[in-house]
Amino acid sequence: MNRAKGVSSMKRSYTLFIMLIVFLLFTTGCWNRRELNELAIALAIGIDSTKDGQFLLTAQVVNPGELATGNSGGGTGASPTVIYQAKGKTVFEAFRKMTKESPRKIYPSHLRILVIGESLAKKGIGKPLDLLTRDWELRSDFYIVVAKGMRAEEILKVPTSLEKIPANQIFDALEVSATAWSATSFVKLDDLVADIVSDGKQPVLTGIQADIKGDKKTSLSKQNIEMIDPPARLHFQKLAVFKYDKLVGWLNEMQSKTYNVITNKEKSTVVNLPCPKGGKAVYEVKRSNAEMKGKIKNGKPEIDLNIRVEGNLGEVECHIDLTKPETIEKLEEIYEKGAKVAFKKSIIEVQKNQKVDIFGFGEAIHRADPKAWKKLKKDWDKSFENLPVNINVEGEIRSVGTVGNSFLEKIK
Repeated sequence: MNRAKGVSSMKRSYTLFIMLIVFLLFTTGCWNRRELNELAIALAIGIDSTKDGQFLLTAQVVNPGELATGNSGGGTGASPTVIYQAKGKTVFEAFRKMTKESPRKIYPSHLRILVIGESLAKKGIGKPLDLLTRDWELRSDFYIVVAKGMRAEEILKVPTSLEKIPANQIFDALEVSATAWSATSFVKLDDLVADIVSDGKQPVLTGIQADIKGDKKTSLSKQNIEMIDPPARLHFQKLAVFKYDKLVGWLNEMQSKTYNVITNKEKSTVVNLPCPKGGKAVYEVKRSNAEMKGKIKNGKPEIDLNIRVEGNLGEVECHIDLTKPETIEKLEEIYEKGAKVAFKKSIIEVQKNQKVDIFGFGEAIHRADPKAWKKLKKDWDKSFENLPVNINVEGEIRSVGTVGNSFLEKIK
């Protein structure tokens, strides 16, 4: 009897073992595997609107043969990227229509840059973003920029010098600019969508332009990257302000810097300071932190901003004695007063000109008093226009560099 039970138990175990093997056989490998020679990898995509109400999609696709052989000198001399374009009533349709020209399906999983034409941005970017948010082939870690005063396709057709692939140069240049200058900002898809649907903060994107000198045909050809001073260059220009998904205006440089400081996106920048007896000193900001608090005072919303900045003296073009603590304190005071005036002016300009809350003041009011926010959010744009913002700035100079007083002091 016991022997029969043992045999039965062994049979069940054997059956389970066989079922497991069969299951593993059917689940080995990737069910959605695709070979590289079947894909056209797009690193940059541009979306424009057309006169007939369609979307024009531009894909900057990698030419793998040129990249693979370029370093060994065995390339054919062809461009490392190829442009494919298609029109469609929807972005998805335009994607699929590209297969009429491309021998491979456009694969956007490694996308680095999305460029949106200004005319489309004014009409609204919500519809094209819908595909990008739900497409399982697409990661959300790419940056999004707006082509200022031009079409996205024009941006993607400019050859670049330092990087063979223009998409990589745009991506890297945006990171460097946002880190070192603070008048630009890199925004990813998830952050953009979060701001679009937010009640208390509106979206901001960096603008990009192509400066083309002389003959346009030559500037957009391979000759552009063969010159020491290329006639066609890409550069970032101002920040684009959106109201939900529609472009409503552009910030100037100081307004852009103020936005990055208030939203804690500033990494580093430089500020020219007037010296007490004439001349200039340069304050290199190394880090900054803004604390924003909302409150309801006498039944009306207010914002308190406390901004703390740390940095070094990067340049001295005036006669000052840096060995004296009072000199450093005076320069800190000059920075604090100047920064407070500049930040205040920029906020007021955004309130009066753009009239949309890009700073997240509404979110601060919501956190401070949810009940009051329920009443305010219905007409927050009007409340934002006259919102009092109290600013306090603390600046600290932590270092004067590897030397004390400037050698200019010794020049008579």
